[in-house]
Amino acid sequence: MAKSKVTTIEEAMKKCHDGMSVLIPGFVNCGVPQTLIQGVMDAGIKDLRVISNNTSVKGHGIGKLVHDNRIKHLTCSHIGNNTETMEKVVAGEIDITFCPQGSLCEKVRAGGAGIGGILTPTGLHTPIEEGKQIVEWDDEKKEYKFVNASDPVNGKRYLLELPIRADVAFIHAYKADTMGNVQYELTARNFNQPFAIAADFVIVEAEHIVELGEIDPNDVMTPGFIVDMVVQAEKEVED
Repeated sequence: MAKSKVTTIEEAMKKCHDGMSVLIPGFVNCGVPQTLIQGVMDAGIKDLRVISNNTSVKGHGIGKLVHDNRIKHLTCSHIGNNTETMEKVVAGEIDITFCPQGSLCEKVRAGGAGIGGILTPTGLHTPIEEGKQIVEWDDEKKEYKFVNASDPVNGKRYLLELPIRADVAFIHAYKADTMGNVQYELTARNFNQPFAIAADFVIVEAEHIVELGEIDPNDVMTPGFIVDMVVQAEKEVED
């Protein structure tokens, strides 16, 4: 019988290290891997390169990493309601790369699927365009070509957005079995599912850990072969 993937938070943190890139899903505080974030705090891991939709709020979720100066670089679609993130970015304490929300999700999905990039019109003629290649569809020749922003427009233009992968993904699940098959719940599904496929090592925290076979196969949203470790998610204590 296959060995259980369930382990302790302490063992999971041994797979993490200073300077690692980490995918952290969630929308504000919904679906955020709070237990794994606290594990990073307790283990003293720092200089993280975080990819996430936002930075939660002060004192919660990714906001803990922001407050304790654990993040070196942040890739996100927006800061959210965390004014402390903005303060640290302005002070030069955190480097930041903004990416439109849909583009961010697609870049991560492309990284997980092994796709070389995506073409999107989102960000054209904005600061998002800076430093990126522009691709134009030539309807007459039925082909794409690279162009400069200053070239005459002869067709539909797109930005070439490159894929994103990370060293580790922290995933929050409603339920996981001992072999790592995962079920998400409602809005907490958000970025968890695409983020789970785009990392070299995947650690899942689950609200409920059950035996193999207790999750209906129709409800498995991330299959166990993708997941490396499962830990028990602890209920967050409100301040």
